[in-house]
Amino acid sequence: MVMNMKSSSIMISKAAILMAMTGSREEEYKKIESLKRDGIKAVAVDIGGDLLDSIPKVIERAIVASRRKNVIKECHVSDGAVAGATREAIMQVASKATGLSVGGKIGIARMEEHLSVCIFMSIGLLHLNEVAIGLAHRSIPE
Repeated sequence: MVMNMKSSSIMISKAAILMAMTGSREEEYKKIESLKRDGIKAVAVDIGGDLLDSIPKVIERAIVASRRKNVIKECHVSDGAVAGATREAIMQVASKATGLSVGGKIGIARMEEHLSVCIFMSIGLLHLNEVAIGLAHRSIPE
């Protein structure tokens, strides 16, 4: 990935989507290293269960993972950016997931002031599955 200022938010969004779509921890680690070479910090968080009941926990896990992997600094501005983007991404898929079980992943990517959060998940009811994706972008100081 070659970055420039004109396309940074689009490229960071693509990186978050790629992180959310990883299928295993090994694939996650490889993608993180690949993105790091392009100057992008990234992390992924597994989620599952009843989405609407677990929104606070999902947001908290996204913040904690972002801090641990140094995607963001530990400060209220960065925490708020991750929390807001995560909540927005969840709300984009929430109408499909109401009352149903979900399983998937949140991908978070950052380069400079650009931060994107993507939620990629399967929504299940018996053997009938739907797939949904939500994406949000925030700007935070470097």
